[in-house]
Amino acid sequence: MDFTLKTYHSLLCALQKADYRFYTFEEYCERKEDLSDSKFVILRHDVDEIASNALKIALLEHELGIRATYYFRIVKQSFDPDIIWKIVALGHEVGYHYEDLVFADGDMSKAIGTFATHLQEIRKFYPVRTVSMHGSSSSIYDNRTLWQHYRLADFNLIGEPYLTTDFRRVFYLTDTGYAWDGKKYAVRDIVEDHFGISFHTTRQVINCIGRNEFPERCMILAHTLWTDSMWQWTLLHLREFFKNRVKRFSKHNKAVGFLYSHFVKYYWTHGKSF
Repeated sequence: MDFTLKTYHSLLCALQKADYRFYTFEEYCERKEDLSDSKFVILRHDVDEIASNALKIALLEHELGIRATYYFRIVKQSFDPDIIWKIVALGHEVGYHYEDLVFADGDMSKAIGTFATHLQEIRKFYPVRTVSMHGSSSSIYDNRTLWQHYRLADFNLIGEPYLTTDFRRVFYLTDTGYAWDGKKYAVRDIVEDHFGISFHTTRQVINCIGRNEFPERCMILAHTLWTDSMWQWTLLHLREFFKNRVKRFSKHNKAVGFLYSHFVKYYWTHGKSF
């Protein structure tokens, strides 16, 4: 079974065995010039939902002596103060997974106002210095557009993964869509490919690391869908299977896109996590 905590543990151990050093995104932003010739992994988690899984992942990493970055949304499926405090106590970085332009229906002035408010809320737990956009795949608005009108530095921020990472030198590996090659379903959390390699399963990634063929510098984005619960794993795989196909179809069908957008909005407003 893929995308279980056991499999995730194996991935991290393979990277450690291959002498990769782990950095939070904050550490990367502070030291990127010094790391230009280093062998490292920037380990990042977007906590879109199921915050309880984020804590399990954070504990697993802590046991291995690894620090990672956790980006929390402001929606109830993600924002859990008790869990955020526990993750911070384990030594991990916490940041804001922002989607304010979508919440504001494209109103820049309103969006930057709520961004500032939400950022301060997250800063009650950790002195946030990096943020990451939520892809909001069902929306016509790209949350990153905020930074065409405002500056990260105005909020004492030093990094945004999609804006301040040199992806010509740093390989980007994301589990979007419950697959390492899920970029075909992704809408916004994608980057230009400069490496020409692709994986579908975690075992393929681990084998590549073992052959010493894995890129020396990498950002890994692992969402909080990794679980050892058979029931949760099955439900999430079924959901992601259908969700990926709807996302792909909605790119070419406005009616499907409209229905998908309204369903997603209702889910994040009224729904519960798995």
